[in-house]
Amino acid sequence: MYQIELDESCFPAQGGPEPAPMTIGEMLREATKRAPDQAALKELTYVGEIARSWTYAQLLADVERLARALASRHEEGARIAVYANNVPEWVLLELACGFAGVILVTVNPAYQKNELKYVLEQSRSEAIYYVADFRGNPMQEIADAVCDEIPGIRHRILLNDHQALFAGEDSGAARNPKPSDAVQIQYTSGTTGFPKGALLHHHGLVRNGIDTMTRGGMQQGESFVHNMPLFHTTGCAILVLGGLGTGCTMLLAPMFDPVMITEVIERERTSFILGVPTMLVALIDEVRRSGRDVSSTKRIMSGGAMVAPQLCRDARAVFGAPVQIVYGQTETSPVLTQAWYEDTLEDLTETIGQPAAHTELSIRDPSSNSVLPIGQQGEICARAYSVMLGYNDNPEATAAAIDSEGWLHTGDLGRMDSRGYIRITGRVKEMIIRGGENLFPVEIENALLEHEAIDEVAVVGVSDEKWGEQVACFIRSASDHPFTAAELKAFIRERLSAQKSPAYWISVSDWPLTGSGKIQKFKLREAFEAGQFTPMD
Repeated sequence: MYQIELDESCFPAQGGPEPAPMTIGEMLREATKRAPDQAALKELTYVGEIARSWTYAQLLADVERLARALASRHEEGARIAVYANNVPEWVLLELACGFAGVILVTVNPAYQKNELKYVLEQSRSEAIYYVADFRGNPMQEIADAVCDEIPGIRHRILLNDHQALFAGEDSGAARNPKPSDAVQIQYTSGTTGFPKGALLHHHGLVRNGIDTMTRGGMQQGESFVHNMPLFHTTGCAILVLGGLGTGCTMLLAPMFDPVMITEVIERERTSFILGVPTMLVALIDEVRRSGRDVSSTKRIMSGGAMVAPQLCRDARAVFGAPVQIVYGQTETSPVLTQAWYEDTLEDLTETIGQPAAHTELSIRDPSSNSVLPIGQQGEICARAYSVMLGYNDNPEATAAAIDSEGWLHTGDLGRMDSRGYIRITGRVKEMIIRGGENLFPVEIENALLEHEAIDEVAVVGVSDEKWGEQVACFIRSASDHPFTAAELKAFIRERLSAQKSPAYWISVSDWPLTGSGKIQKFKLREAFEAGQFTPMD
């Protein structure tokens, strides 16, 4: 850990001189020079078999081919969307965009028509690269219907159609983007209910991935199962860029399946696991059920929610490895704080660790923006190489998030001790964290208000033992129509992806209000958790 004694809630950047900025292309070329014949990427099937594999040299060659193909059909700085689950072509496309100077727009494969259309239009994407379907979601059908309505979409390419994917590789010219250039747009919702596209640059994504995996203890030649979604920074920055940057072998799973993953860990003797707490619980349960030998595991990393002490104990008992927590957000590429494996159980389970390398963190008064004394609650703010360039085409939101001194305001509340360890105490925003995924009430509320019989709606997060938080939806209606939970769930599923669907539906006749007439959501949460509401069947 960093040995430091603070006299106010401001942690200066640690970790020595900051390494020279690096592009994705420079990172992959350096990793290939170190071990060209080492396995870099292996594709896992749904049953855990290895379908295809690439050495570092083979991966670099295919990425350079795809980069030339991208350059043949997209101008430098063009935006292209990827709408797919975890397939190797997703990784190839991510890396190739870094070589070609093209900006990748990542899309959740669970998205439905309205969500996809918004992202494509707001990002100004000119192409979509997709798969036919995933987990019952007809993605090609959805994408084609959406793209028919967007004149700016010039290319639609299935990722498994290699003839189309690599077309133009012989005519495209090499490019040399700068480390400060934008290379990805990732969408994160805000309090307005409209998703904002964080413009992320090469250096932020590459260095953050390497720094996170380095503190995570990963070394050249070690292997891990990649079971996190690629569309999020955890999957495409920490695991892909960080994994390759530290010289590891990545076994890419098409989706999270604890039965398959534990079998692969046993067979391949992988050394590292990254998953949100709900994933760790499922893996532990499966190992106990199956008796798999997972003793090769040396390190476990988790984030998105606090890790319960019992989960840490269970993980050490089952895997023989400690759990290291990380905290961050999309806007910071993503990691801001990270525990150390030698931390005490209290620090591992009650704090989010110390700031990441080369990262300044402070706790500030939300009203005055002044740094607070040690131990006082305020907003967690960050200033680092990893901070986004801004929100795409949204200067007002950028100015609200990043102040004049370069501090990014996270919207999370916390306290810092004299060692620089931080405890999360709440959220300035009304974000719900369900199983490590950030959900935003206004987006869900706006979708439900499209229902002709719903007059008012309030969505809040309520505590849940398994998921950390679940979505509860309170509805007031003047209609005589008898709502059912099944009807409302079907309505919302036509408009939003499954993880945003409320788990609880509650009909109310009136609201707890502030003096200015705003709904006091905290009172709804407290009443629900006290058992004062009965959810609809």
